[in-house]
Amino acid sequence: MLQVNNLSLQHGNKHLFKDISVRLNRADRVGLVGVNGTGKSTLLKMMVGEIETDFGVISRSRQATIGYLPQEIDPFPPGRTLYQEARGAFDHLLVMQAELEHINQALGHEEPNSPLFAELLEQQGELQQQLDSSDIFHIDARIDKVLTGLGFSKADQEKDCNEFSGGWQMRLMLAKLLLSSPSFLFLDEPTNHLDIESLTWLEAFLQAYRGALVIISHDRAFLDNLTTSTWELSLGRLTVYKGNYSYYVEDKAIRQQVHLAAYANQQAQIQQTMRFVTRFRAKSTKAKQVQSRLRQLGKMERIEVEDGEQAINFRFPPSAPSGRLVVLVKELSKSFDGRPVLKGVNIEVNRGDKLAIVGVNGAGKSTLVRLLVGLHRPDAGEIRFGHNVKLSYFGQHQAKELAPQLTVLQTLEMADSGHTVTGIRSLLGAFLFRGDEVDKKVMVLSGGEKSRLALAKMIATPANLLIMDEPTNHLDMMSQEILQEAMAQYDGSILVVSHNRCFLDAFVNKVLEIKDGRVTMYDGNLSYYLEKVSREATGGRGPAASGKREAGDSGQERSAGVGATARQSGKEARQAKAKLREERNRRLGPLRQALRDLESEIAGLERQKSALEAALIDPALYSDQEAFADQGLEHRRLSGRLERLYPKWEAMQGEMEELAADFREDNGR
Repeated sequence: MLQVNNLSLQHGNKHLFKDISVRLNRADRVGLVGVNGTGKSTLLKMMVGEIETDFGVISRSRQATIGYLPQEIDPFPPGRTLYQEARGAFDHLLVMQAELEHINQALGHEEPNSPLFAELLEQQGELQQQLDSSDIFHIDARIDKVLTGLGFSKADQEKDCNEFSGGWQMRLMLAKLLLSSPSFLFLDEPTNHLDIESLTWLEAFLQAYRGALVIISHDRAFLDNLTTSTWELSLGRLTVYKGNYSYYVEDKAIRQQVHLAAYANQQAQIQQTMRFVTRFRAKSTKAKQVQSRLRQLGKMERIEVEDGEQAINFRFPPSAPSGRLVVLVKELSKSFDGRPVLKGVNIEVNRGDKLAIVGVNGAGKSTLVRLLVGLHRPDAGEIRFGHNVKLSYFGQHQAKELAPQLTVLQTLEMADSGHTVTGIRSLLGAFLFRGDEVDKKVMVLSGGEKSRLALAKMIATPANLLIMDEPTNHLDMMSQEILQEAMAQYDGSILVVSHNRCFLDAFVNKVLEIKDGRVTMYDGNLSYYLEKVSREATGGRGPAASGKREAGDSGQERSAGVGATARQSGKEARQAKAKLREERNRRLGPLRQALRDLESEIAGLERQKSALEAALIDPALYSDQEAFADQGLEHRRLSGRLERLYPKWEAMQGEMEELAADFREDNGR
């Protein structure tokens, strides 16, 4: 167990933390959320002991082990291969193994009846038990599994650690943490350097992880799939929500409604009391009542309403019309140092396409983007833009190209956006530059702030084709949602490289996969692509695949079946059809009844949900906070139940239609 007791931290007049108390148990899975600058990373560092606190403020169980992945790591020692560094996660076990071997040798030189023999025997038993429970004999297999899952090849394992880029070194640090299996695992933005394939593997690994997890991430899907509770840091306070990120968003909205209703009621009570005091203050006959009312006000615990995040509705201005064809890529190839990255790539992007570019790290996603915007020259092939296409580009290193002497506001004004000052301030607000912050010089901004400003500048530039490389890396959830909504409503074309699944799913309609230098286009959003790729990888048969296999049955077998039916006499044919109907009713009957029961249940739940929604918008309900909260919880329960039943109904309906189709086919033979 890890306990935080009345933790406070103040910088000047600002409370970063104010009397925070929370407990983390061995099986907890926590998402730590809050807007940028609320102190999430600082709290994590305090919990793991990177930042010292007063005695007793943060306490940990003695037997607990802690693993921590920061946003930035120190370089690895020189002269060690990737495999050797990963094996370092088991150093403590290897020391125990060497100690056990030493004890085994010592036992061979001691008399069985000596006191030292008994002591060594006890030590041997303890060490053997610990080693047996640690699965030390499968170290190599575990190392290979984790390194491969995080995207390293067999050849990579023999390379020096320092040959890898910072992103890959971060993966190695993550691999060491996963291999060490600590009691408490703290991860600060673990998905920033992962491609979708590695991210999917990491999710599956952490779902099976037995220890406690605390995760800071701006990837909503990652949090939803892994966490069971959410800690929100806001204005120095920590609030615990018993659910994942999506639950937290819903529950927070309900809590805010209840809180605002209670605040309004209290303000009305205060105003009523003050009207009484003002009216009767001068009357001696009412003096006692006036004083009594004033004492009541003095004892009243005032409800405070925190300043919420500024509501910002940003939309792209209408883009200039372009031709139907936006980008045409023909037989594009590119190599670096003799290593081919892209080979004979052909792509066609049409007006209105919103395309996600995916692939493992190193597959060539950023290379393709940089070729499209002219930062690289192709070795072969052609890139042609359509009529009146105006391009705007955001790259991973765009922040370095900002003019350091300009202010934040001037940077956007120089973008020739055509926006008013109010419009520019609104856009900057969407990326967390508010009030006097727009007058900061670029040179004093942090790396994350520069990246957000570069993205805002790119968006402010008039264009009908946006090309973006990892645009969400430094955006909190609110800014991501604002950008996501704006991109969904954007009437131009978009090509975006990102591993943020929830972000992409809201607006992309095509996925371009780069693999082994080739590209494959998929219609649909990212979820459809991942499902299709997973089904193909596991050899699973979806409805479409099933249909294809059936269509590919041997023509001889089908002809033989038809011929056999044709040769039957009239009586035999009628008997065969009767048996077929009997079999159909036997198999379809229970399925039809189950489907009717399910539809009846869904209809009933939908009626209950509609009734609750009508009740929840009734202002009279706000006066009873407990009833309002209960109604809100019931509404979420019904919504969750319906979300589980709808896919079940679709699967059952599909099964029945497929079964009915089989019987129709058999009947026609």
